[in-house]
Amino acid sequence: MSLLKEEQKQYNRHLILDKIGSVGQLKLKNSKVLVIGAGGLGCPVLQYLTAAGVGIIGIIDDDEVDQSNLQRQILYTIDDIGVSKAETAAKRLSKLNPFVKFNVYKEQLTRLNAISLFEEYDVIVDGSDNFSTRYLTNDAAVITNKPLVYGAIFKFEGQVSVFNYKGSATYRCLYPTPPKPDESPNCSQIGVLGVLPGIIGSLQANETIKIICEIGDVLANKLLMYNTLTMHQMLLDFEKNSEVLITQLADDYDFFCGIIPAKNEITLDELQADLLTYNLLDVRENWEREEYSIGGNHIPLAELSIRYNELKVNKPVVVYCKSGIRSKKAISFLEDVLQNIKFINLKNGLL
Repeated sequence: MSLLKEEQKQYNRHLILDKIGSVGQLKLKNSKVLVIGAGGLGCPVLQYLTAAGVGIIGIIDDDEVDQSNLQRQILYTIDDIGVSKAETAAKRLSKLNPFVKFNVYKEQLTRLNAISLFEEYDVIVDGSDNFSTRYLTNDAAVITNKPLVYGAIFKFEGQVSVFNYKGSATYRCLYPTPPKPDESPNCSQIGVLGVLPGIIGSLQANETIKIICEIGDVLANKLLMYNTLTMHQMLLDFEKNSEVLITQLADDYDFFCGIIPAKNEITLDELQADLLTYNLLDVRENWEREEYSIGGNHIPLAELSIRYNELKVNKPVVVYCKSGIRSKKAISFLEDVLQNIKFINLKNGLL
């Protein structure tokens, strides 16, 4: 396979670059990369891998664009709100580089599809935002023997590493056990600096290109930590744990990560069809309440421990937030202090 004349124009700056040249560009053209998540990290990863000329890029994401995404997810505009992220990303990226083929998967990565999907690609890039998916991704990459480019963000800080590269350490070597759910809030709960995923995602794209072109020192057995407030970078070495053996996927990654489904849940449609049966408790922040509300008591989660006596408890209480995570935490607390009251979680929140 050779480069078309138009491709030579497209990739001119790579072709004249030592260590890449035509040989490296052909490696990129012949490569297949699966990107998990088309959100904060996935957007810059996808943008730079597309620009670099990766031949086939898979995008798996079951989410739709929300207005709150636009602060950091640079592939989308206000006109894309409510539309599939994976589909929208592929359409936009095809205008950047018509020589790249995109495989779009508008679905969630699960233990049922992970192995078959990973087998079709050369490199896996993890742009997910939760521990269940990270452990699943790691295990599936090990089983299919694929290098995994990892990135994570938290408020003003980020991490990058490469797992399972030519037998190197894996995610489980670095993090043998997941943190408790209440110790690992996501962006919708604590916020994130808008440029941070752009920095970390670009570093992930860089590692992916290095792996494909076989250049430089890949971040295997190393964890790069980056702080945007201080501009400090730290490179930590860690070793492969020979006692960590991954031969099959776990039965339930949510259970492994301590994510326990709410005992009592109700959907928004079910609630709205029978509103008079319940009292409502909104545990979101004030600004979220001002944007949209379905009524009821309003006590932000952080204030619940000192204000729970304000609750109306003459009926079962439906607790709600944006995604259903904070409301679960609220119920866990309330069931201890108000033991004779029935609390019900609004499934998936107001998303």
